[in-house]
This record gives sequence, structure tokens and C-alpha cells, in this order.
Amino acid sequence: LFAACDNGVDLAPASIPNVVDTFTVGSLTGSPVSLPSAFSVADGNVVRTDVSSAFDFAYDVDATGRHVFLTLEVMRLSDTEGSGPGLQYTNKTFEQLSTAPSNGWITNDTIVVDSGTVLLLRSRIICGGLGVPLYGKLEILYVDTVADTLSLRVVANQNCAYRDLDLGIPKD
Repeated sequence: LFAACDNGVDLAPASIPNVVDTFTVGSLTGSPVSLPSAFSVADGNVVRTDVSSAFDFAYDVDATGRHVFLTLEVMRLSDTEGSGPGLQYTNKTFEQLSTAPSNGWITNDTIVVDSGTVLLLRSRIICGGLGVPLYGKLEILYVDTVADTLSLRVVANQNCAYRDLDLGIPKD
């Protein structure tokens, strides 16, 4: 059986359940290099930027002391003209987010965050021949201004072209 994707591509049913994970990331410029500073939606995990460039956004503290996420375009690691990894602010709670939108992604600007910030996530193009991203949601649980770290909780839907962000096996 195949489920239809919103771009007209037939997909196998989703098989990887959406789960909530928690992580700590350190800033690119203020934390030890051994502490992950980036996140990959495709891997559903944090990434050390000295070991891999396979990530969608990184955390840093800017010159004015703001806590920010930087997409690959902002970091000049990609020039996808808006189709690359993106984030999106929302006024919904983490629990209320059930589906990732198809538009409105911020791909080429700095994303300022603080404790309680909730964001939607879109990955770089990951899904083989389909040419589509993966989606997720994130909440900043805690900002440690002394260690320049963030505590996050994240749901990363690792099923190609599925936008469902509810826990369990995605349906859409």
C-alpha cells in the first residue's frame, strides 16, 4: 500500500515513530568544541560541527548577547534560495503543533531564541530521489547564559514527506 504525498509522489507508509527527545547544545563560539552545537532533523540528533557538516541549523550567541539559531544559508554553507533548512516561529505550544506547514520558512535570517521559544523545523533536502525535506518541532527548555548552552526538546519526523508532528507513527 502507498500513501500519496502532497507533491504527487507515492510513498510507502510511515514506519518510524515520532518521539520526543531532549538535548543540550553549546554555542559555536562560547562552548568547548567537544559539545555539539548543531541539530540534524534527518538524524533526530545533535551534531558536532567539527566532525560533520550534516546538520540543518546551529546555535550561537551573537555579539550583542542574543541566543540565536543559524541556518546553513546564514552560515554561508548553502545557497538554496529559500528551499533549504528553515525554521518558523509559532504562537502555539509544543504540544499544540501537530503538522508542519508548507510555507513561511525562515532560511536566510538569524532566529533569536529564549527559554520557552517554540519553533517548527524543516531539514535540508534528504529524501533521496524524492527531493523533499523532513520536518520537526522544537522547544527551548532552558538557556544557560554562563555555559552558553541551550536545553531543547525536539520531535523530528524522520519519514520522508510526512508533515505529522504528533507522537507515534505519522499518518500525513
